[in-house]
Amino acid sequence: MADLITMPKMSDTMTEGVIVKWNVKVGDTVKSGDIMAEVETDKATMDMEVYSKGTVLHLVVQEGEAVTVDGPIAVVGKEGEDFQSLLSGAATTTSPATTEPAESTPVAAATPAADPVAASVPASTVSDNSTDGRLKASPLARKIAEEKGINLSNVQGTGENGRIVKRDLDNAQPAATAAPSAASTAVFGQESFTEVNVSQMRKTIAGRLAESKFNAPHFYLTIEINMDKASEARAHMNKVSDVKISMNDIVVKACAAALRKHPNINSSWLGTKIRTNHHIHIGVAMAVEDGLLVPVVRFADHKPLAQISKEVKEYGAKAKEKKLQPQDWTGNTFTISNLGMFGIDEFTAIINPPDACILAVGTVKDTVGVVNGEIKPVKTMKVTLSCDHRVVDGAMGASFLQTLKQFLEEPVTLLV
Repeated sequence: MADLITMPKMSDTMTEGVIVKWNVKVGDTVKSGDIMAEVETDKATMDMEVYSKGTVLHLVVQEGEAVTVDGPIAVVGKEGEDFQSLLSGAATTTSPATTEPAESTPVAAATPAADPVAASVPASTVSDNSTDGRLKASPLARKIAEEKGINLSNVQGTGENGRIVKRDLDNAQPAATAAPSAASTAVFGQESFTEVNVSQMRKTIAGRLAESKFNAPHFYLTIEINMDKASEARAHMNKVSDVKISMNDIVVKACAAALRKHPNINSSWLGTKIRTNHHIHIGVAMAVEDGLLVPVVRFADHKPLAQISKEVKEYGAKAKEKKLQPQDWTGNTFTISNLGMFGIDEFTAIINPPDACILAVGTVKDTVGVVNGEIKPVKTMKVTLSCDHRVVDGAMGASFLQTLKQFLEEPVTLLV
């Protein structure tokens, strides 16, 4: 009997997947363990194995189409076997995952007037003052009109039989000073736009962060940290380390040490319970083309800076290539989001479930501060802790930030 191959659930948050590439075609023979297709999940592009044996009888969806988890994607069975009844009982939900340029519609920004001169003169003042079509005006009026650039056809005569005389030109406006033509200011353009179907990653980001923002009561705490000694320590470490230590690596290590002293920050809300984690797994938010990934540095408090730096760099390379696996991005107990490399002084971040807190890290910048009563140039950095008020209170968050500040302002204490 033919087997209906369905979209597997390849991550804990996956609700649908996109067939990026079929590795088989109708008529091919497959066996259990063969890689049938490449599937884009909400986190990465992963290989999909087939657990049936036989001939590929039908591919339900095309490359680039999205299918909900457990939705049919292919049929495998004996060659020539009837599979239509198998398909008729399965509902398929697919959607294209390609970019569709939208149609463009030319639009005029303004409509020019048919007669700009006439439009500037009331209808009652524009008339033919001659029954035979000739314009009646005295020689003096004609001369004055020529000198001033006045269009006599726009002047109402008050002389005998509507004749235009000198007094009629005293308040007349020259044609050159008439209201500007609408045609001269008309702007023509083309309205256009591009619509891109939402990727699986972006759908998950939208759903999880919206749920976090509207379900978890956020509050924010910001503190400024003197980074002079941390900068000096980093420079010295990079002279001897085989792996280049970044300022973010030092922040990860300092957060891990601070979390060890403040376990209530290393917690999560479970509805009827608050879970306090005794292990410290720090998620490091990374921007990728389609959105954001948060690979996890596990047991960060037990790892030296060089090891943290190496792992973060490896995760960064895998994230850009969409090669991260589920075990790389699950299990975080605390998250760090750093936009300092983009010159952002400070910002607030949305908590990354199931964490109770996330730390938003700004840039290290040169400024002026008071050191031991003296005004000196100093390097400072602002960090903002977003807290889930169901788990963390203000005093808890403030205490954590004070400890983090102590570690970063005296980085040698991280070695103790």
